[in-house]
Amino acid sequence: MPSSFLRTILSTPRHRLHHLPSRLFSSAPSPTSRPRNILRTLALLTTVGLGAYTAGATSPHPYFTFIAPRPAPAPPADPDSPSSLAYVASLEETLQSLPLLHLLRSQPDADEWYEVRPYKRFPEDRRVNNLTAGALRGPGKLALMPLVRARYDESEAVAIVHVGRGLCGHDGIIHGGLLATLLDESLARTAINNLPDKIGVTASLSINYRTPTFADQFIVIKVHLSEKNGRKAKVSGRVEDLKGNLLVEANATFVQPKYSSMLSNSVVKQAMGEPEPRKRNPVLLSEGMPPPAAKP
Repeated sequence: MPSSFLRTILSTPRHRLHHLPSRLFSSAPSPTSRPRNILRTLALLTTVGLGAYTAGATSPHPYFTFIAPRPAPAPPADPDSPSSLAYVASLEETLQSLPLLHLLRSQPDADEWYEVRPYKRFPEDRRVNNLTAGALRGPGKLALMPLVRARYDESEAVAIVHVGRGLCGHDGIIHGGLLATLLDESLARTAINNLPDKIGVTASLSINYRTPTFADQFIVIKVHLSEKNGRKAKVSGRVEDLKGNLLVEANATFVQPKYSSMLSNSVVKQAMGEPEPRKRNPVLLSEGMPPPAAKP
C-alpha cells in the first residue's frame, strides 16, 4: 500500500495533487443504498401525484378547466321536452333565490326600480326568427329569459342572465361574440328608452374583454346612461360574475333613424319588456287635496 501510494503521487501532475486525498480516502456508497433511495423517491412522487390528481378532480381551479375542460353533453335538441322544462324550472328557482337579486329587491330605493322579463310577451311568430329569444333559447344555451331591474327614469339597469355550455368558443369559455350580443341588447334597452320615438339602432359598440367568462353560470350586466341628446343616446355597461369580478366592459352609441316616425315600436316594446303601471299611494281628501277634475 505505501509503495503504491508513493507511485501514485510521483506519477500525478502537481496541479492535480490537491484532488488526490478525496479520491483515495473517500468511501463509496453502499450498493444496497441506491435502490432504497430510488424507491423512496418513486413513492414520494406517486403520493404527491395522486394527491394533486384527487384534489384537482374533486375541486379543480377554474383556470385548470380552461386548460383542460371536462367533457359535457350537448344541449338537448328539444327545449320543450319534459327533462328540458324540468331543468329550466330548477334554474329559475336558483335565479329567484340568488342573494344578489334579494339584495337588489330590498334596497332602500327599490320602489324607484321596476322588474321585467324581456321576450316574455314576444309573439311566437317573431321569436322563432330572433337570435337570443329563438335560435339561442333552451337548456345549455340561454335557458332563461333575462331578468332586468331598471330605474323608472331609465338611467340605469341591471340584467341577470344564465349562460350555458353550448355558448362557448373555447370549450368551457363563453364566446366573446355572444357576450357582445348580450351587451348590445342590454345597452340598447336603456338607450332606446331614452330616445324620443323609442326606436334606435347601434351606431357604435366598443368592447374590452377583461377576463374569460366561464360557462354554466349567472352573469350580471350593469348599464348606465352616459348622455342623451335628441336622436342620440350614449350608454356604458359592464359584465360581472356573481362575485362582482369584472369580465367585460363596453361603451355604445345608439341613434334614432330619421324615418322612425314611419315605424311601429310596439314589437320593440314587447321584446324589451314594459313595466307594470307604477303604484302610487292614494291621496286622502282629509289631507286637504281634492281629487283631479273630471275630464269633460
